[in-house]
Amino acid sequence: MKTTRSPKLNRRQFLTGAAKAGAVIAAPLIVPASVLGRGGAVAPSERIVMGGIGIGGRGGYDLGILLQERDVQFVAVCDVKRARRDAVKQQVDKAYDNHDCATYRDMRELISQRTDLDAVLIATGDRWHTPASILAMKAGLDVFCEKPSSMSIAEGQELVAVARRYGRIFQSGMQRLSEPNFIFADQLARTGRLGKLHTVYAHQLKFQMKTDWLSAEPEPDPEEFDWNLWLGPAPRRPYNSAYLRGCSAWLDYYDFGTGVAGWGSHTICQCQSGIDALTTSAIEYEYPGNDDSDGLVCRFANGVKLVLNAQGWPKPGDKGMWRGSCGVRYEGSKGWVAIADGYARPDVSSPSLLQEFDQQVRNYQEQTNRPLQHIRDFLQGMRSRRACIANETVMHRTMSTNHVANVCMLLRRNVRWDPVKEEFPGDAEANRMRSRARRVPWITA
Repeated sequence: MKTTRSPKLNRRQFLTGAAKAGAVIAAPLIVPASVLGRGGAVAPSERIVMGGIGIGGRGGYDLGILLQERDVQFVAVCDVKRARRDAVKQQVDKAYDNHDCATYRDMRELISQRTDLDAVLIATGDRWHTPASILAMKAGLDVFCEKPSSMSIAEGQELVAVARRYGRIFQSGMQRLSEPNFIFADQLARTGRLGKLHTVYAHQLKFQMKTDWLSAEPEPDPEEFDWNLWLGPAPRRPYNSAYLRGCSAWLDYYDFGTGVAGWGSHTICQCQSGIDALTTSAIEYEYPGNDDSDGLVCRFANGVKLVLNAQGWPKPGDKGMWRGSCGVRYEGSKGWVAIADGYARPDVSSPSLLQEFDQQVRNYQEQTNRPLQHIRDFLQGMRSRRACIANETVMHRTMSTNHVANVCMLLRRNVRWDPVKEEFPGDAEANRMRSRARRVPWITA
């Protein structure tokens, strides 16, 4: 793996040099087959060396996949919680049958000290996603970052600029772009099998962006839990243990969360894929006249409208747009398709559409040469240096739709957006909301 990391002698260079030296002296040497990459193993010099930052619930799922990838070696974890970083170390050491996984409290130490790394998995709270990604990419690392990968339009712009400037591979954790059921729905929509598309629907949770904060409690020992690092670029707020009772405990606060994007980073992205609009954003946003975003309409330049559906969390067996979480529905002049998590196959307007399932998925793979596994797409992108399916541009443009929807909800009125100039035409009030202030020293520009 080629990086722009420090010129210090790293593990990979050492192994290469040792191999050359061995060839020169031609001394008898018994080398395990795994070191040479035989027997299905991947030689150490060819493995992708990774670390992790903020490995909790979703990050733990990602880590479980990475530990099964034979061409990945996970070597270090950073977390502001001692108990969590210790738990990840235990999981990694058990998987590799060693005691090698290093632990860090501060991501700056992991990034600067581990010159053997090729990439990092970032699964922190939302406020850390862009700053951590930028720090890593500036250090020459490729990045797999969980969603929502930006807190504002300005953050997305900055992340795109850094990824391009430093030539890094970036993948946002919008994993349904790589899942067969969702790919099939997108293929039906993109290839005209539903006729002319007119409306797409995206599952949404009720909009919450509280601007107050919880009362102060005594801060814990930083070695056990570093509150200052947990806050990171967010405004300084008093410690309260209630924030730590799952992501939903902090997600509803403007200081820490992303409003519409908290869930829309899953489903709005998927809808934009279905209407072939992954590199742009909606241009008109209609305020729904409520406080929860249900019914908010986003119109695209191609005439398709995207409607947010925030009618709670559907359960299997419920009748409606879809059954389950993260649902999307595409409607055209000839039919419709709906899909959510947990489906065996999508719901369709005509059973005949499902007869094309295998062929449509095969067509997608032949046309794109992409795997049906999101993390594998990232690893292949690292090796080929080809942009991932949820690359920095796709992340930024789909997240911009989310962030503009937030502005619409916060201003409680309709807004217009120019995705080329990335501004609200003639709307100074809305334009001021394209960015959020970051706390020193977490200003990464």
